[in-house]
Amino acid sequence: MTAETNTDWSIITRATAPTPEQVRAITALATAAEAADGNPPLSEQTLVDLRTGHASLWLALAYLAESDEDGTTAEAGSELVGVAVAVLPQNTDSPDVVGTLELVVHPSFRNDGIGSAMADLLAAQADLSTLQAWSHGHHAGAARLAERHGLTPVRELWRMRLTGHGELGRPEMPTGVKLRTFMPGHDDEKWLAANAAAFAHHPEQGSMTLADLHARMEEEWFDADGFFLAVGMNDEIQGFHWTKVHPASADATGEHASIGEVYVVGVVPTAQGTGLGKALTIAGINHLRTLDLHGIMLYVDADNESAVALYQKLGFTRWDVDVMYARNK
Repeated sequence: MTAETNTDWSIITRATAPTPEQVRAITALATAAEAADGNPPLSEQTLVDLRTGHASLWLALAYLAESDEDGTTAEAGSELVGVAVAVLPQNTDSPDVVGTLELVVHPSFRNDGIGSAMADLLAAQADLSTLQAWSHGHHAGAARLAERHGLTPVRELWRMRLTGHGELGRPEMPTGVKLRTFMPGHDDEKWLAANAAAFAHHPEQGSMTLADLHARMEEEWFDADGFFLAVGMNDEIQGFHWTKVHPASADATGEHASIGEVYVVGVVPTAQGTGLGKALTIAGINHLRTLDLHGIMLYVDADNESAVALYQKLGFTRWDVDVMYARNK
């Protein structure tokens, strides 16, 4: 563990999983930033990795006031005002395996050099060529930091939103395929296999583990009644639509009110091209529309032209964008 101090704040770095107290502080910081920016600054998988401690992590924690080398003073009474989280690649022998980096500074303490200092510490202690950095909402400050460290945009992830209530009709399932909901404890392994097949070339979704699945099932938002499976004659999973509801805070209104999400839609390779993906999407949207929600959103890669076209036909429009940065190799 190392520490860098400033007149007003201190940065502590650690290459171990955070303590429960640190996880709570990081979550509170991320919540404050999301309320101000309209975008979650840390991805869901990063939050899962922080809570479970299963991943290999590198952390930079920025606290108000100075701290001892071991961080005891800072954590005892100082406010966490910034965090950088690097999830390091597990298989360093493969050049195709990369980690992720996300960084957030509290809205009240920006433009004070905290983000730059955390990024500089990371660059001094980790190999940036093994990391891809997310900018959720494509903030100008993140773009400047990326350019300073030689990172360029490599991926765009769109957020699309549906706020109208146009009739979508009933989902038309392919012959021999029926819809049912996920059964915890029964479908876990079967769904993981179907998910891996459906997202074999997806950098995040396709690598989901049983621990990742169970971590999400333990979240307050998890609802098996909103997790739909399309199954064949022998109950084999052909596709799925996992929906999610983002609860709003007590005083949230407008864009920050409670919103549903087309969380994951997947179709195994043998069932692709049958119209199952569209049917599953409509089934999940119809379910979300039975709830008292402000709207429905989803994430989709900007270069996934077929998916973008489908969502646009269903009434979704581009809402925001996340940009991934990486170093040219």
